[in-house]
Amino acid sequence: MSTGTMSDRRQIGIAVAGFAFQERNATMTRLFAGTPFDRPPKCEACGELVQACVCPPPEPERVPPQRQRVKIAIEKRKRGKVVTALRGLSAEGGTADLLSRLKSVCGAGGTFKDGILEIQGDHGDRVRATLSQLGYRVDG
Repeated sequence: MSTGTMSDRRQIGIAVAGFAFQERNATMTRLFAGTPFDRPPKCEACGELVQACVCPPPEPERVPPQRQRVKIAIEKRKRGKVVTALRGLSAEGGTADLLSRLKSVCGAGGTFKDGILEIQGDHGDRVRATLSQLGYRVDG
C-alpha cells in the first residue's frame, strides 16, 4: 500500500529534514540581525552609504595655542642621543607648521610621532621662547 519505493521515502525524509534545518538556521544566520550593527553605516550629511558618500571630510577643529599646555622634556635616547620632546600638542592641524618652524629656529631635525613632537638635540630654551611667543602655555 505504499506509494513509493524506499529510496523515494529516504529522499523525502532528507528533503524534509533539510528544510527544517534550513528554516531553523535562517533565523540565526546573522548575529546582529535587526540591530543598528546589522545595517551598513550611512553618512549623516547626505544619507548615502559611507562607501558611496561624496561629501567632503569634515575639517579638523584647530585648538588655539592659548588653550594648549605644552610640556617640554629633554630626553636621552640610546647611543647617547639627546632629544627635546614636546607633549600635549593637539594632533589636529598646525603641528606640521609648528614642527617646521621649530626645526628652522633650532637648526635641527625633528619629527611628530605618537602625539610627541621631537626636536633633535638639547634645545629646551629656544623651543620654550618660540612657543611662548606663539602663545602656547609652556611647562617644564
